[in-house]
Amino acid sequence: IVGLGNPGKEYENTRHNIGFDAIDKIAEKYNIELNRIKFKSVYGEGFIGGEKVILLKPTTYMNLSGESLRAIMDFYKLSNEDVLVLYDDISLEVGRIRIREKGSAGGHNGIKSIIAHLGSDIFSRIKIGVGQPKSDLVNHVLGKFSKEEREVLEETLKAVVDSVEVIIKTDTKEAMNRFNGFIPNKKI
Repeated sequence: IVGLGNPGKEYENTRHNIGFDAIDKIAEKYNIELNRIKFKSVYGEGFIGGEKVILLKPTTYMNLSGESLRAIMDFYKLSNEDVLVLYDDISLEVGRIRIREKGSAGGHNGIKSIIAHLGSDIFSRIKIGVGQPKSDLVNHVLGKFSKEEREVLEETLKAVVDSVEVIIKTDTKEAMNRFNGFIPNKKI
């Protein structure tokens, strides 16, 4: 389970790092320590629903995320079907999630890197809405959430954690059916 983001204090709590935030919530719920540094990442191993999982936060910066994922996949002999990527999506309003089994990068450089390194766009993903930029894209994705947006995202991240468990216990289609219509109770 790979959460996309950028390493470093200056990127904490930014829109682009919502994948890292999701990994942190999963780690917290399932008591998985992210205490290993290897494969150009920080990662940890544990169990969700009786299945062994690896939680991965690449430290390559967003645009090179595929390097880290490819390295750990090669080491553990994982296939694309074993991969679940969590990341920000500007085409979704803050708080919405969209789960897919495959698809293009849609302009997301982290996903472009992963597709290039995996040689395929067939891998499960959970897109977490961070809202449309009002002006500059870079400033938007590297910007921080408002207090109100953060409150909505707390609820959304709980749904992301639940959807990850459904994907692991059943499959991505089941999670799509249950969570793709997710709307947070709080409005911004």
